[in-house]
Amino acid sequence: MSLELLETLEAKIQTALETMELLNLELEEEKLRNSELEETNKQLIEEQKAWNNKVAGLVELLREDSTKNETTLAS
Repeated sequence: MSLELLETLEAKIQTALETMELLNLELEEEKLRNSELEETNKQLIEEQKAWNNKVAGLVELLREDSTKNETTLAS
């Protein structure tokens, strides 16, 4: 092989290594971002469950109040 071919091959290998390093850095950033999004999602799910419980409790109170009013009116 000629020296030029070896230099070209070396340059291509160096470019490939640099590209791989950049892609690995991007991958780590995306993994971190994904982890943060998963944590945010968990928090939002817990908040939604809490709100659902509050709404269900309020609906139950309204039903109880409605039942009491019907019983009072029937008496």
